[in-house]
Amino acid sequence: MSKKKTLKTLQIELCKLQDWLQKTGERAIVIFEGRDSAGKGGMIRTIQERVSHRIFRSVALPKPSTEEASQWYFQRYVSHFPSAGELVLFDRSWYNRAGVERVMGFCSETQLQQFFRNTPDFERSIVSSGIRLLKYWLEIDPEVQHERLTERLQDPRKYWKLSPMDLESQPRWYAYSRARDDMFHHTHTVDAPWHIVPSNDQQRARLNCISHLLDQFPYEQDDYESLPVAEIPGLDRSEAYDDQASLQQLPTIPQRY
Repeated sequence: MSKKKTLKTLQIELCKLQDWLQKTGERAIVIFEGRDSAGKGGMIRTIQERVSHRIFRSVALPKPSTEEASQWYFQRYVSHFPSAGELVLFDRSWYNRAGVERVMGFCSETQLQQFFRNTPDFERSIVSSGIRLLKYWLEIDPEVQHERLTERLQDPRKYWKLSPMDLESQPRWYAYSRARDDMFHHTHTVDAPWHIVPSNDQQRARLNCISHLLDQFPYEQDDYESLPVAEIPGLDRSEAYDDQASLQQLPTIPQRY
């Protein structure tokens, strides 16, 4: 089966999962972490492509404000947690502290160690409250990261993605590797294990990750190939009028293509 057909099949399954979430009121959080350019945003867009964004919600928080920085560290993430029937996709999460904040010196050693002590208990409380928690790490090689960052630099459509943090990704490669290893050591638990997604090939990574994600839910395997038979009702012409006339009063954009 081609990758395109496989993706279609998996997206149908995501629609089934969506129905199951709505019927059962289940809640889920899916975290995507990884180096800059690992493909977190693309993974989330692929998951959301054929489902409702109100049910499969994505969250990508900016740098914390002064007020947020003074709050309990996990507080601004908790405010985005799912309600009944929702699945929240975090494009980076509270693990910013163990990654970019640590490597770039945005947090102290005391704050980092406190994070490592608190996170297992925090995630255990999430799971014990009935929220399903999945954590994915998208792993790429340094050569692949260099290629993708270079593409951002040279492609006007992607240049906006290039941040000062991105430019530090390559020279700090091993610092990020050590941060990743420490993060796994402290936060890979029975309650909330990490799952590695090999992501040098983005298409394969998306297919494999979606397949694994689906396997984590006991959703109903309804046959979507046998959809209910229905007819689209025809026009009710009892109130027909020239409904195009008003459009002629307004400018129409140039048809250039």
